[in-house]
Amino acid sequence: MADMRAMTIRLDAGLADDLATVAAVDGRPQSEVIRCAIADHVATRKADPKFRASLRDYIGRARRLLGDEVA
Repeated sequence: MADMRAMTIRLDAGLADDLATVAAVDGRPQSEVIRCAIADHVATRKADPKFRASLRDYIGRARRLLGDEVA
């Protein structure tokens, strides 16, 4: 199994109930439903040109902070 990291999330009661229902109907653990939703969200963000531009800007600012300016 891949390296797994435990995390804690807080959900409002309605969303927690919805998650429990979706997981039960799908016959999957809630943690698996959450992992799939996060993986889908990250994949969507990575494919978004605006997000990619913002990420490049963020990386550039971090490099400037470190004194590693890139031309």
